[in-house]
This record gives sequence, structure tokens and C-alpha cells, in this order.
Amino acid sequence: MQPLKGVTVIDFSTLLPGPMASLVLAEAGAEVIKVERPGGEPMRGFGTPWGETSVEFVLLNRGKRSVELDLKSPRGRQRLAPLIARADVLIEQFRPGVMDRLGLGYGALKESNPKLIYCALTGYGQSGPKSNVAGHDLNYLAETGLLRTGADAKGDPVIPPALIADIGGGAYPVIINVLLALRQRELDGGGCFLDIAMTDHLFPFQYWAQGMHQATGRVPQPGAELLTGGSPRYQVYRTSDQRYLAAAPLEQRFWDNFCEIIDLDAPLRRDRDDPEATKKAVAAIIASRTASEWMQVFANADACVCVVADIGEAMRDLQFVARGLFSHRAGDEDTGLTAAAVPLSPCFRSAPGILSAPALGEANEEYLTPLTEER
Repeated sequence: MQPLKGVTVIDFSTLLPGPMASLVLAEAGAEVIKVERPGGEPMRGFGTPWGETSVEFVLLNRGKRSVELDLKSPRGRQRLAPLIARADVLIEQFRPGVMDRLGLGYGALKESNPKLIYCALTGYGQSGPKSNVAGHDLNYLAETGLLRTGADAKGDPVIPPALIADIGGGAYPVIINVLLALRQRELDGGGCFLDIAMTDHLFPFQYWAQGMHQATGRVPQPGAELLTGGSPRYQVYRTSDQRYLAAAPLEQRFWDNFCEIIDLDAPLRRDRDDPEATKKAVAAIIASRTASEWMQVFANADACVCVVADIGEAMRDLQFVARGLFSHRAGDEDTGLTAAAVPLSPCFRSAPGILSAPALGEANEEYLTPLTEER
């Protein structure tokens, strides 16, 4: 049996962070009921079209159910009340105070459901001078220093290819804290309120920069630190066929192997003497051969070198295929997509198969109408 079998999650969230979190809970066996406004949540029409919805919506909402109602309507909230009263977890992603004004804040709901785990996910949290400020992933990365830490050698911040705040600062902390709250409830029988701020949870990504600043009084310089481009031992090098090798021989034994394989001049192997000279020399050597030629040279070598792949190549990589990472499907038999990979051990997930994303309001009759009389 899956670990979250029997757990009911009501998800008011939209777009990415909350839906990613509830996706993982659903994949672990929870019953996730998505509450959508009339017309549906924005992700249904955002991104890459897929039939009547979007690829992003299908991937993020695989295996969930959908109810459609107007939360601004007292009648709509009344129809929802019995469902909330029996729920285990509630996830919401509104600005602070919105759910309170709707009569759906934790203070009101815990009266009818004292075991409820109520998770409020926002950019800046429920308190503090920025708690009601609007923002997106890029803003959160900028204000927590992470965007500056990852600036290139010219000092220009680089827009990351991943939504780090939404997933690493939002979705994953929601999952972690919901699971901890479920465990705590087993011990004391009570629910709780979880205040998850995406910005709060970006600081673990730069623990080393925080430590450097406190120990030395300086902040990481653009493109100049060990893990941000300042070392030849942690670098991306262009090959002769305009592809790239990711080289990360940080430890001395890996560096020695790397230098021996590319036949780097002995004085340059002492890379701390003149890191820029070593980087330039290594770049020139790597640029002399194609990526496939280099991978033949590095085959079976302990040097931490690989080709920079695109997403299509990564999904065909025999390592990830063998791990079953893409064996689950989202959609239907005719138009199925490879399901989004989730951070779950296979033993916690259902067997590979196809699960669809919900049509808008498809579960209204099942979850709402039977619970209260229409007026």
C-alpha cells in the first residue's frame, strides 16, 4: 500500500509550486482534490498547448480530481465545507489574508476540523514587511542573493533554466513539512498551520556563500568562486563541434586523472598558482576534439567529465531509462505524455501506467453535491 493512501488533500493552489507539491503527494497515494475557480486555473491555458489544455497542466495535475466553484460565493463555500471538514491537508497559495476574508483561514477551519494540516504557500511568508508584495521566481532569486551569486564572469546575472524558488523553495518544502506534520499528528492527534515562504527556503542553496560572507566579510565575486566558474576544476568547456563538456574534477585524484588524460603541462596542473592560465590552457585542449572523441578518451576514467546534454538526449539516456524515470504516463492512451519525474522512491509510487489530469469540475457531483443540499 502507498504511504499516503487514505490521506485527503484539498488543493487551492495554481500554476507551479503548490500543484507540484500536491502532485508528489498524489503520486504517493493521496487523494488530491483541486479546487478551481470558474473557468479553471490559469495553468490550463498557459504554456505549450495540449488538446484543450496545456502540457504543463497535464504534467502537474496527473491523477488529481477537480471541482469548480466560486469561492467568493457564500453558496460555493457552503458546498465545500463538508469536504474541508473531513480533509487531512489543505494547501493554498493566495496572498496573506485572502483565505481569512473568505472565511477559509486556518482559525475558522480548525474549529470544524482540529486535525487539519493547513499549508499556506507564499513568496515572502505570512509576516514581515514584504508579506503582501507580488513576485515571481526571478524576484525571489534576486532578493535572496542567489541570482547575484550565480552571475557570470562579467558580473551579469544569468536567468536560471530552472524555477528554483517555485520548486526548490516552494514545492519541496511544502512536501517536507506536510509529511512532518502528518507524523506529528500521529503523535499528538492535532493539526497545525504551516507558513511556507519560498524566499526563506532559497538560503540553503547558498549556505556556502552565507558562510563565506560571515567568515571573511566578503560576498562571492561573479564567476570567481570554486563552484561559480573561478576554478578550472569546475568548468564547462567548448569542444571542436560546438558542444560542451562539463568537467568537475574537484578532488585531487580526479584532477590528476583529468590532467593526465588531456596531457596538460605539468606547471599548469598546479592550478592554484594561476587559475586563469590553467583554464585557458584546458579550454584550448578541449576545443581540439569533438565531444564524442573526448568521451571515448574519458571512457572508464575517474575524472568526472560528461557531455552537456539537451532534455531530449537526457530522456533517452540509458541510465535514466534503466531507472524507470520515464515509465509513467500522463494523459490518455492516444495522447499520453511521459509523466513528470517526481522525487519519490519507486516503492512509494504506484506501478507504471497512464493517469489523466482532471477535466474542469469533473468531480463536482462526487465531492460537492452529495455533501449538502442545493438551495
